[in-house]
Amino acid sequence: MELTLQLKRLGKKKVKQVPFTLQETPKNLEELLIGCVKHQVEAFNKKRLEVNVIGFLSPAEIQEQAQSGKVDFGEINNKDLANLEKAIDNVLLAFKDGLFVVFVDDDEITDLKTPLELTSDSVIAFIRMTFLVGTYW
Repeated sequence: MELTLQLKRLGKKKVKQVPFTLQETPKNLEELLIGCVKHQVEAFNKKRLEVNVIGFLSPAEIQEQAQSGKVDFGEINNKDLANLEKAIDNVLLAFKDGLFVVFVDDDEITDLKTPLELTSDSVIAFIRMTFLVGTYW
């Protein structure tokens, strides 16, 4: 299933639009979160296992990376793989603790068991909450 994810952080104006493909249509928010986490863990682990044979960047790659603000060779020093079960536990706990909120087609989803009716036109927004912490010294 093809979806569009919107990733947003409170206090930031930039909204990142990400096209996203899931193997099967999720029936509720919990299945949606688990599907997203599985996809991201697979991509993360695949990137850790890749071998970079070419040790230089083409001018086009330099220009493309400069747009994001960082130019590097893509070498990864930390080769540890992500644990899928821990990642799923973390996302479910983070949702329950209110570290992020989820909107599906402009409707906030507040319960993991809420049934979802997603279409290919559905837009899912993940908004990471930022807590204000301040101390006086």
